[in-house]
This record gives sequence, structure tokens and C-alpha cells, in this order.
Amino acid sequence: MCELYASQTPELYQVTKKSIRVQGVVTSLALENKVWQILEEIADREQISVAHFISTLYQESIEKHGHVNNLASLLRISCLTYLQHCTD
Repeated sequence: MCELYASQTPELYQVTKKSIRVQGVVTSLALENKVWQILEEIADREQISVAHFISTLYQESIEKHGHVNNLASLLRISCLTYLQHCTD
């Protein structure tokens, strides 16, 4: 039943920490390697860096909602949204 999911390379769900600057503040993000790969793909499509994409997403989310409680979760859901729209 779960063969497709269970057979994933463990490297894909291994967590990597990266430091980026968001609104002038350096922050550390711990995300799965696959999430970082998808963020790179999104940024490449937009012809910007991953850090610029994250910073822009953060700023636009604050403008729409007033705050971002969990940036890592926002990024994971953004990747899922991207993948969902790529297959539609």
C-alpha cells in the first residue's frame, strides 16, 4: 500500500539547516532536503534566489494576515501548493 512512499531515499527527508536573511534579520530554517529542492525549483521559475523568494513570501504573508506564526510550516505548505498546481 505505501511502497511508493516507503521507498523514498532517506536523504530526501533528512533535515538540513540553512541561515537566511528575512526582513534584515538572519534566521535559521530546518527543512527536509526535498523541501529545499522544491523551494529551489520555485525560485528558479521566478528567476530569483531561494532567500529572496522566502523573504518575499514572508513579507506578502504578513501583509495579508498580519503575522507568520511558523515560517517553516508556511514554506512546506507553499511547496505542496506549488506541486498541486503543477499537476493540475
